[in-house]
Amino acid sequence: MKEVDRENVRQNEEELFGEKLFGEKLSSEGTAFCAEDVEKSLRKRFHKELFSRFARAINEYELVQENDRIAVCISGGKDSMLMAKLFQELRRHNKFPFELVFLVMDPGYNEANRQMIEYNARLLRIPITVFESDIFASVYDVEKSPCYLCARMRRGHLYRQAKERGCNKIALGHHYDDVIETILMGMLYGGQIQTMMPKLHSTNFEGMELIRPMYLIRESDIKHWRDYNHLHFLQCACRFTEAAGADRPDRGEMSKRLEIKRLIAELKETNPFVESNIFKSVENVNLDTVIAYKKKGNKCHFLEDYD
Repeated sequence: MKEVDRENVRQNEEELFGEKLFGEKLSSEGTAFCAEDVEKSLRKRFHKELFSRFARAINEYELVQENDRIAVCISGGKDSMLMAKLFQELRRHNKFPFELVFLVMDPGYNEANRQMIEYNARLLRIPITVFESDIFASVYDVEKSPCYLCARMRRGHLYRQAKERGCNKIALGHHYDDVIETILMGMLYGGQIQTMMPKLHSTNFEGMELIRPMYLIRESDIKHWRDYNHLHFLQCACRFTEAAGADRPDRGEMSKRLEIKRLIAELKETNPFVESNIFKSVENVNLDTVIAYKKKGNKCHFLEDYD
């Protein structure tokens, strides 16, 4: 199919989406063509930046094992949608058997946002399973750390739904930039050194594990892939960002993370290695030069064995 035909297909589908008719009328030809085009871009144009780093994280941190059943958690944004396609590509290589469940939680999206997620899933041939919750309504009036509470509640729902579907892991779409921002946020706002781990055992759901296979992928490369394929995803679809900015000032975590993004960008202007240095800093912790540290909740102080 020629490039001009591709654009016509996309324009027609977008018109159908705007009229809320895509669920019935989205053409199978247009869906297949877009999915195949996106998959081809992962194998060729973005193989090094995206798929290779995805596979490297899985191997380096031992994120996927034989016979795993993984709930790939999709929020509707660029990161989780790309993660779903990368998992499909990984399974295509079929080095060992594992299963995927593409799990979407609707925490109270407005109708347009819910439809956009379903539209993109159909366009990219991602067979999603959707369940609903009322998390947005539950945290909307919370003044202190609503984003943190929302994230914790969302994760709990995802664990529960994944376990009910026979999964032993949930996969989240956090990327390299999320990791380094989390490190700096902990230092500057939390007074602690910690990182976003590539995998974690659940403390509340026995036998469940959280994995982050996008751990080594840069956000700029994700955006490039999205724009190269003319894709449009949800930005932030929570109730806070839907409300008028004047009525709802910046809410804690959201404004802090934006400040950190800007700080890193400024530092990079004079030090091009600042991002990789932040990332490596939590891999090169020298306990001989640390005043105190925690291990499994117990605090250790350098004076304990100084003499």
